[in-house]
Amino acid sequence: MTVLRLATRKSALALAQSRQVARTLQDLVSGLRVEEVQVVTQGDRVLDRALSEVGGKGLFVREIEEALLDGRADLAVHSMKDLPAQMAAGLALAAVPRRESPWDALVTPGGLGLDALPPGARLGTSSLRRARTVKAARPDVEVVLLRGNVDTRLRRLEAGDFDAIILAEAGLRRLGLSPARVVLEGVMVPAVAQGALALQTREGDAAARAVVGLLHDEATALETEAERAVLGALSGDCGTPLGALARYDAASRAMRLEGFYAHPTGEAWCRREASAVIADAADARRLGERVGAALLAAVGA
Repeated sequence: MTVLRLATRKSALALAQSRQVARTLQDLVSGLRVEEVQVVTQGDRVLDRALSEVGGKGLFVREIEEALLDGRADLAVHSMKDLPAQMAAGLALAAVPRRESPWDALVTPGGLGLDALPPGARLGTSSLRRARTVKAARPDVEVVLLRGNVDTRLRRLEAGDFDAIILAEAGLRRLGLSPARVVLEGVMVPAVAQGALALQTREGDAAARAVVGLLHDEATALETEAERAVLGALSGDCGTPLGALARYDAASRAMRLEGFYAHPTGEAWCRREASAVIADAADARRLGERVGAALLAAVGA
């Protein structure tokens, strides 16, 4: 294979992570040329409503997957947290590269933590998971819808529209941005597979799968397999107030998985965690299903 057509969204973050994948593949495979195919998704077009209101699964991936299926592209680079629990027929997850930071970051002009925000502070986010976690810790904070790319959100913070916003730490790192921020490790359970990329090809494209497979990281793959099993157990999508984070130790094969779920329309929410020895992806899925079932039992469908 000498040419690999890579499908990606047009946002600055999507382009940054896709181009890094392209550069790495071209460094690894002599003579390989990666051509970029930019795609606009439904999630990119609808910016005036929360993701939970737009509805449906695959808001940021469906049109990209169509580019693979109709032969316009050979590889798609997704933020894995955007992938539905069930992949489209005819497509395969060819590789999961090593994960960036999974954590959420609270960004404020002064680098304040959640406890230090002023009473009644305006906090911008489009995520129900983030909103519910913030309201549980700080009921006085006003959570306001904030959509758009990372640069847009940071500009609105700088303009004084918000006292704070929450962004993925991975996105800031990939874009080379360093606003004043506090990483919410231990405070907020990240979105499923946050910080991880999914490299997707057609199921029968052996040449593309062989090239892309050079970037695979097994530990990240097992962690995200467990997290996505939580998503599947709750029939969730990118608008569900759900988080999951797995930590896998390759030496001992031990995995610890923590999950968060809030009822989409009610007040109930909970966290649950479990651990297991993981030998393969099937073990990781079983652990995720166990945590997902515990969350569902505690909060309700």
